[in-house]
Amino acid sequence: MIRERTIAWSDPKLTADASRGMSGLAFLRGMRDGSVPGAPIAALVGLSIDAVEEGRVVMRLTPAEYHYNPIGTMHGGILATLLDSVMGCAVHARLPEGRAYTSLEIKVNYVRAVTVASGELSAEGNAVHVGRRSAVAEGKVLDAKGRLCAAASTTCLVFDLPVE
Repeated sequence: MIRERTIAWSDPKLTADASRGMSGLAFLRGMRDGSVPGAPIAALVGLSIDAVEEGRVVMRLTPAEYHYNPIGTMHGGILATLLDSVMGCAVHARLPEGRAYTSLEIKVNYVRAVTVASGELSAEGNAVHVGRRSAVAEGKVLDAKGRLCAAASTTCLVFDLPVE
C-alpha cells in the first residue's frame, strides 16, 4: 500500500536574511517562537526547536514510517541530521550578530534502533568550545523513555558573514 506525505516550507532566503541582523541566540529563539521562518530541513524531517539557551539547544522529532530504512528502523541519516542540527544550533546560539558557522565534520555513535515505538525523540546539543575560527559541540538523542539512542560530536568552522 502506497502512503503519501505533503510538506510546506518557508522561503529559505527569508530565514537567511533574518539571521544577518540578529545574534545567533535571538535568531534561534525567533525560529522557536515562530517570528523567524524555520529552515526547510526542519519541515522536511519534522524537527522542532524546544529550548534555546546560550550554547544549548534542544530539538524534538517524532519517528515516522517515512524516516525508515529498508530494514524497518529509522535511517541513521535522519538521526545524524537531527544531531547535526542540534549541535550546530548550539554553536550558533553562542555567536554574535554578523558571525556564522558551518559543520566541518560530525561523528555519530548509534546506540539503539529507533522506530515509531520509540516515541518522541529529544536531542540536546551543547557547545563545548566556540572560538574565533572553530567550534566544538556534542549532542545526544534520547527516546521517550529517556534511553540513549545516539551520541555525537562535531567541529564547526566559524566565520564572518559576507557584507551584502
